[in-house]
Amino acid sequence: MEAYFQHRFIPLSEARLSVMTHALHYGTACFEGIRGNWNREEDRTYLFRSREHYQRLARSCQLIKIDLPYTIDELCDITVDLVARNGFHEDIYIRPLAYKSSEAIGVRLHDLEDDLLMFAVPFGPYLDVDKGVKCCISSWVRINDNMIPSAAKVSGRYVNSALAKTEALEKGFDETIMLTSQGYVSEGSGENVFIFYHGKLITPPSSDDILIGITRDSVIRLAQEELGISTLERSVSRSDLYSASECFLTGTAAHITPVVEIDHYRIEEGRVGEVTRKLADIYFDVIYGRNPRYSSWLTPVEKKITKSVS
Repeated sequence: MEAYFQHRFIPLSEARLSVMTHALHYGTACFEGIRGNWNREEDRTYLFRSREHYQRLARSCQLIKIDLPYTIDELCDITVDLVARNGFHEDIYIRPLAYKSSEAIGVRLHDLEDDLLMFAVPFGPYLDVDKGVKCCISSWVRINDNMIPSAAKVSGRYVNSALAKTEALEKGFDETIMLTSQGYVSEGSGENVFIFYHGKLITPPSSDDILIGITRDSVIRLAQEELGISTLERSVSRSDLYSASECFLTGTAAHITPVVEIDHYRIEEGRVGEVTRKLADIYFDVIYGRNPRYSSWLTPVEKKITKSVS
């Protein structure tokens, strides 16, 4: 396996950082997760909305003062090259990480060097997208935007998510849902939250400290264009969750994951809801390249590329 590290492709086993790297000590990095979905019939991998992921990475870098050393087009090209070089014949997860690469001690964002690395790994289902998951409301409150920007995928921010996720698993749940400091639903440990209520999808707005997900945006568009179902972005209360007709999570790793229980309140009698199932079927057709209407969201990778990008 190969990685992209310090402006070149090298064996993944050789991509190593110093123990003094600033990002390791202070969480001064931001990242993306990009899905590559293997279409066995066509013998190719489809990258899902990679350009939008890199546009978000650029915004994240701007917020934490990382000088991203590549254009969006260059990042897209490097990703295609990386996936082709590794020759995966299965679903994968691509992790680009922009980080403060200086070997330095001291809390700051200025006067430090910046770099980017990227690798890809085989990656199957993150959560049970067929049977659904059981969630709990976390005792850990979502970090608000005035603490760490919610619009940025900052690596240090995910300690908040890790605490909440481990708490949920130790209590016997599959996933967690975190609330804002005002008590409204924010997001899961790494997913956006949707409920279906009175014929509409409802999802928390950006003002409730969510990362505006690319899968979230995809679902909003697919629901409207394919099912004629509109989405209302408004604050969601805890009781809204418990009384929802359907609930599901969205994310690059999670895809569309049905929620069948929250704090032991059963959603749709513990079954996957009809709207959730229809949306998931449509979404999976799209990401595997089986729906030509959304081909602009996909980047096909089907042969090894020998050219190196630097």
